[in-house]
Amino acid sequence: MKDGTTKDTGKMSILRERAIALQLMAFDVDGIMTDGQLLFGPEGEQLKVFNTLDGHGLKQLARAGVTLALITGRNSPMVARRAADLGIEHVIQGREDKGVALQALAGELGVTAAAVGYAGDDEPDVPALQWAALAFSVPNAHACAQQAADIVTQRRGGYGAVREMCDFILAARREADRS
Repeated sequence: MKDGTTKDTGKMSILRERAIALQLMAFDVDGIMTDGQLLFGPEGEQLKVFNTLDGHGLKQLARAGVTLALITGRNSPMVARRAADLGIEHVIQGREDKGVALQALAGELGVTAAAVGYAGDDEPDVPALQWAALAFSVPNAHACAQQAADIVTQRRGGYGAVREMCDFILAARREADRS
């Protein structure tokens, strides 16, 4: 699903089924949970801006029983702080080998690839996007990440894209519950 829409109802049905099966949803941080910009304060400290819409969506997804994780190539106390604020226990920082990190986490949690989702926006995310059963990216992502994704959101990273991903998963689950 590119740009949040698709005319292929068969593909959408498959993606909804994958969303229903998710037990673990992992997110890159820079470019997905943020707009990808790095801001530095006068003392050299890094600053990141997170979206509250995304935060609420993540809380809803966790309440629905999906385990959440963050996997990022950078090390940042702001990421740890945001994860703590949202109750995200699985935070992997300083890892460029995101596919390996995601597979290891899934193994630790006893979750198969068929029950794993991932959201990423750049080349280091591609192995994780390809391994996960349900892969999301954003319109401001590098082309390689968009091509590896099943769904490209309408909203940009840092501007509600994570909420859109969460809403897709939650809507699929609600629809399944009504059936």
